[in-house]
Amino acid sequence: MVLTIFEWPYGGQHVFLTGSFTSYMIRWTEHIRMTLMENSGTVFQAIWDLTPGYHQYKFLVDGVWRFNEQEPCVTDEYGAVNNIIFVKELEFAPSILHNEAPKSGMDVDNGIFQHPASLSGGMHQEPVSQILDGDIDAFRRHLSILLSRYTTYELLPMSGKVVALDLILPVKQAFHIMYEQGLSVVPIWDDCNRQFCGMLTASDFILILTELHNNVTMLTNEELEMHSISAWKEGKLQIRRASDVPVQSPIRRPLVQAGPHESLQDVALKIIRNKISVIPIIHSSQDGSSSQLLHLACLSGILKYICRHLRYSRGVLPLLQKPIGRLPLGAWVSEAGRANGCQLTTLQLDSPLSAALNLLIEAQISSIPVVDEKGSLIDVYTRSDITSLANNSVYAHIRLDQTSLREALELVYKATDATYAHKRCQTCLRSDSLHDVMERLSDPAVRRLIVIEAGSKRVEGIISLRDVFNFLLN
Repeated sequence: MVLTIFEWPYGGQHVFLTGSFTSYMIRWTEHIRMTLMENSGTVFQAIWDLTPGYHQYKFLVDGVWRFNEQEPCVTDEYGAVNNIIFVKELEFAPSILHNEAPKSGMDVDNGIFQHPASLSGGMHQEPVSQILDGDIDAFRRHLSILLSRYTTYELLPMSGKVVALDLILPVKQAFHIMYEQGLSVVPIWDDCNRQFCGMLTASDFILILTELHNNVTMLTNEELEMHSISAWKEGKLQIRRASDVPVQSPIRRPLVQAGPHESLQDVALKIIRNKISVIPIIHSSQDGSSSQLLHLACLSGILKYICRHLRYSRGVLPLLQKPIGRLPLGAWVSEAGRANGCQLTTLQLDSPLSAALNLLIEAQISSIPVVDEKGSLIDVYTRSDITSLANNSVYAHIRLDQTSLREALELVYKATDATYAHKRCQTCLRSDSLHDVMERLSDPAVRRLIVIEAGSKRVEGIISLRDVFNFLLN
């Protein structure tokens, strides 16, 4: 048995500890009263004798069940979030307790008393074992329970702004607004019908510039000055009818949206299945007469919520420790030796911008690694980079087939805030764990990780947010 200190640092009047260890016959039924630390108005502590291994616990604070977000957490089979600790078996038992007073109420007597924060470190030492289908299924069930339990309210920020554009706004003006606001997607408001009716994305501007390049009679630069978003959406529908892309209906596709009470799992599935990057969270009145745009939910926000609950669960969910190179996710170059997964295409700096734009649209991808003649990573070109052409109306003065990717990237860096430039081209190794990749992709500024070979920087693959969620929700 190991004496272990539990701590609740957030105050209260009556604080109790309970867990999987508090009763021999019926777990979680015994409540241990925690005492307020001397000279502290908020920190409560309790000491309990635990057997080596994993234990879950929780706090009852003034009649409300709470868990400490700063300590290891796990979601149980019922969807409840509990704290978790791993108690290591002592190699020896000191015969004497030091007489020194604990420092900050935490460093107690040479390891006889162990604090939960120090116990979690043992989870990182477990060896990587063979990946089994059962591990993947268990992991997916765990996430399904978690995401089904919580709604989009969890994603709403305390404060912030959401930009929307009117349907009658000229496309050129919308292009400049999106560039100036640093947006790659924005909702469209139909004032006549008093509702949100669609989204304007970076892909729209790629299509517009491609059509201007391929068919100047369709829409000249002068017409672009007055061409409205509404007119473009109708023109886009005509392009789809004339192309090989199947059109499900002669009318524009309805806006894919979510309500504030929908589960995080439903929202994530809507984003994945509709192949979109964000989804507007809209609150509509009961009679449908008014709509309020609350937030734009994206996969990174949902992943950040997942990571907050899984951050200290590596020992409980072994799949989190597995290297991404052994998991069925991502796109890989043919030389990477992957039998499964999507094929990754790369381009070089002297490739024309038109080739990159065509590949982004036709392959329905969001980014293309840019490599040298040896296949080593130089940079990445993404869909959202198209907005950089709005800087000083560069799009009106260039030819897409005569502008190289090198020149296009120079325009991107000239138009982009330098403080975010270092996050454009984020990399990882195929030996990096799934947990580390998920943590990094939960940063809204990091939309993808390019897998490189250690030392040479030769591109081996790419892991995007969509790849991770396709794997998690499959």
